[in-house]
Amino acid sequence: MSSSHRIVGVTIAENPPKRLDKAIARDVPEVASLSRSRLARLIADGAVMRDGVVIDDPRAKVAEGDLFEIHVPEAEESHIGPEDIPLNIVYEDADLIVVNKPAGMVVHPAPGTPTGTLVNALLHHFGGELSGVGGEKRPGIVHRIDKDTSGLLVVAKSDAAHHGLAKQFEAHTAERHYLAVVHGAPDQADPRLGGIKGASFEKGNILKITTQLARHKTDRQKQAVLFSGGRHAVTRARILQTYGAPAQAALIECWLETGRTHQIRVHMAHAGHGLIGDPTYGGRRKLNAKAIGPAAIEAARTFPRQALHAATLGFEHPITAEKLSFEAPIPADMVELIEILRDG
Repeated sequence: MSSSHRIVGVTIAENPPKRLDKAIARDVPEVASLSRSRLARLIADGAVMRDGVVIDDPRAKVAEGDLFEIHVPEAEESHIGPEDIPLNIVYEDADLIVVNKPAGMVVHPAPGTPTGTLVNALLHHFGGELSGVGGEKRPGIVHRIDKDTSGLLVVAKSDAAHHGLAKQFEAHTAERHYLAVVHGAPDQADPRLGGIKGASFEKGNILKITTQLARHKTDRQKQAVLFSGGRHAVTRARILQTYGAPAQAALIECWLETGRTHQIRVHMAHAGHGLIGDPTYGGRRKLNAKAIGPAAIEAARTFPRQALHAATLGFEHPITAEKLSFEAPIPADMVELIEILRDG
């Protein structure tokens, strides 16, 4: 056992789950800020002891009153390299940072994009001053937005902040509003929408889409709409502006009750209102030349990314409990698209 560690004591309360991993996850002190996945790794690493004996079987039986010691090692240096990439920082304190991510930037390194990501940029910005997340000195990514989506992200700088933020996103209490430019206009007056399974309207002409989402059976890079299996997903959207007569495109505001991969993109496509510029879900829909001008048609046809921007982000500060809310202005490429569509 490394000498550089802290010890967290856990007393198993009454009516415990039968398994060690579930019992400890239930009874670990909140102040320890240890997630279920972190606890699972600590058990597997032999960092959990009862009466001086290492217990590394997550299925080990426990009883009310059992005392456990969890030896939590100090955070190690991240294997991800820092990179001097400019960041648009909206807010930062000792616990978290809010950034306005540009379109084209991947959030976290992956096999296809090992460098140039938001995490690489954050590691350089922090300069080694992270207290550590999940046992490693790295930023705590609580939620993500797609590479070609712009807008706001909150990132934790410590285990405690990561734990508190993750709970809010899991409970869907964080506020996230997006702006998107879509084909057509999702209007209650359109009888077509009444025949789409999972689509309904709420007061104020608010479109509600309720489905299950899961990875596509044949294209593993895509998500697919299901009505059994998969994960529950709810998106709401309302029209802010329409373009063309009859409407050929619209600027809409979307907000999430859940936060699934590609949720807005796949839900709007399911409703027949795919995002302009979306290469995956946008389909081959074109604007009608009789209803809108040639400049607008060309702007929509050549827009190089999905027209989606994470515009508003609100949450409770995980340490101070202060209510925080941030807005990011719509980026220049979407502003230009909207102006051309509006001018016809």
